[in-house]
Amino acid sequence: MNQPQHWYKALAGRQEIGNYRNLRINDTGVDFLSNDYLGMTCNKAFQQHLLELLNVNPKLLSGATGSRLISGNSPICKEVEKSIAKRHQTESALLFPSGYKANLALFSCIAGRNQTILVDELVHRSVHDGCTLSYAQKRKFRHNDINHLEYLLSRTTGSVFIAVESLYSMDGDFAPLEDIVILAERYGAWVIVDEAHAVGVFGEGLVYRYNLQSRVLATVVTYGKAFGAQGAAVLGNKMLKEYLVNFASPFIYSTAMPDIQILIISETYKFLEVHPYLADELQYNIKYFRKHKVHSLSQDMSPVQVVQFPAVKNLYKAAQELKQQKINVYPILSPTVKEGGERLRITLHQFNSIAEIDELASIIKDNL
Repeated sequence: MNQPQHWYKALAGRQEIGNYRNLRINDTGVDFLSNDYLGMTCNKAFQQHLLELLNVNPKLLSGATGSRLISGNSPICKEVEKSIAKRHQTESALLFPSGYKANLALFSCIAGRNQTILVDELVHRSVHDGCTLSYAQKRKFRHNDINHLEYLLSRTTGSVFIAVESLYSMDGDFAPLEDIVILAERYGAWVIVDEAHAVGVFGEGLVYRYNLQSRVLATVVTYGKAFGAQGAAVLGNKMLKEYLVNFASPFIYSTAMPDIQILIISETYKFLEVHPYLADELQYNIKYFRKHKVHSLSQDMSPVQVVQFPAVKNLYKAAQELKQQKINVYPILSPTVKEGGERLRITLHQFNSIAEIDELASIIKDNL
């Protein structure tokens, strides 16, 4: 069968500029690549605990059989949502199969015609895609630039929503959440915070840490990173949950999460609560890496540390040398980042050893 000609052209263009994507199995080696910040996917004690739960109730492995509104609203799902809301000190929680789907659902329906969503220019692609499905106008403000955000707020009429991440995964920096909330309150705007890279790393997240739950419209927490699981939850008041259940198409028309996925989320919360040293050990490794002073663009305490090189050729050389030593990192190239902003994205974990961090830093320094 002949394929559309523009497919060939688009793929050839990607190959020509060196940013063609393909699926691969990660090589064995040292992990400075994954989002498994606390090592939950390789925690044998936790895995054994889950196996014991499955042995007691193997039916957990079954699918949900339908959407939440038809046949997929299990007692486990309702109970875990209540537990999540209680832990985060919010009125409600609504579970989704992934952070992407949670943002797609939320941003596709929260705003309508003659309303505006102001998004940080570096916010996750899922937010942009959700806005595309909305009838609202979307406008970008410069990354973490409070002055530019206020400029747009002062010149925008109608209802306004502000979308930010608490911790950005491409730069490894934090949003000035408290300043953004204060500014939003001054202009009568609503704030939505994506906590994908903060929850678990910082307990219940930074919205919780700064006690902003009642001052933001919604918080999105995802479980595929520090939790080592799968899924996400939208946190907020009861009306937000009711609204999403009634108007969020990705929720209404999707098969519900299986109970095993939901149970793993619940059990991970409990496990991290009684093993707080996992997050402490992660922070120790972050501080140790930053002592090497490899010109990271990222902030203290961020598990994502980004290093830019004087030229792209240096980045390629460093990435190649790291690969030869079986150290897995991720070079970020355009168009994921702007041309000239290519960088090495390093993800630090609780389980990385001092020797591994030393070798990583040494190779980077040799190519700066």
